[in-house]
Amino acid sequence: MSSGRILVVEDEGKIADLVKAYLEKDNFSVTVAGTGQKAISVLKEGFDLIILDLMLPDMDGEDICETIRNDSTVPIIMLTAKSEEEDRIKGLGIGADDYVIKPFSPRELVARVKALLRRVKGTKERISFNEGDLIMDSSRFEVWKKKLPVTLTPTEFKLLQCFADHPGQVFTRLQLVNVILGYDFEGYDRTIDAHIKNIRHKIEDNQRQPTYLKTVYGVGYKFIGQPDED
Repeated sequence: MSSGRILVVEDEGKIADLVKAYLEKDNFSVTVAGTGQKAISVLKEGFDLIILDLMLPDMDGEDICETIRNDSTVPIIMLTAKSEEEDRIKGLGIGADDYVIKPFSPRELVARVKALLRRVKGTKERISFNEGDLIMDSSRFEVWKKKLPVTLTPTEFKLLQCFADHPGQVFTRLQLVNVILGYDFEGYDRTIDAHIKNIRHKIEDNQRQPTYLKTVYGVGYKFIGQPDED
């Protein structure tokens, strides 16, 4: 039985073959695309997760990520030789869920794939806040704001779910990294900040005066939405 369908977008044959071999060892069904155009052409086949190299011969990885995010919430792990923080933040800002920096351990990459897929499954529960203004359904992986659907990436959804499950609790950035990513993540405080900014853009009426995700200066963030009674 397959553990899930993975699309690997990587133009370096040796790396693509290595990643494919390790994923298939864990019963994943793997499709490899060596160019951005091929990746886009096979997206309609449907995948549970995409591993996307930023440096491709025909297209920029960031452009492919944005194209995917136009109509899909499929989890995306970016592969990059770029180690600068700004590059990571940019990738997260356009919808990537995680980063793996080359050179990397194939076993670690597989572990991150499994962790991200576990996060996507979430908990089966439907909750609402502020008299139905915000509704979350983890079993359907859906969010509504003022009765209109909101598209969140898997990481954004899991992060919002964590806050919604603990209204009023203050989380430090490090706690959020540990809770959401679930492994030894080589990230920065601004990694979480980028995700929070994205979520606020999608669910807040006024990002300067949020009604859901409040900044606790010098500490972190907390959820201040009021749960509706069942």
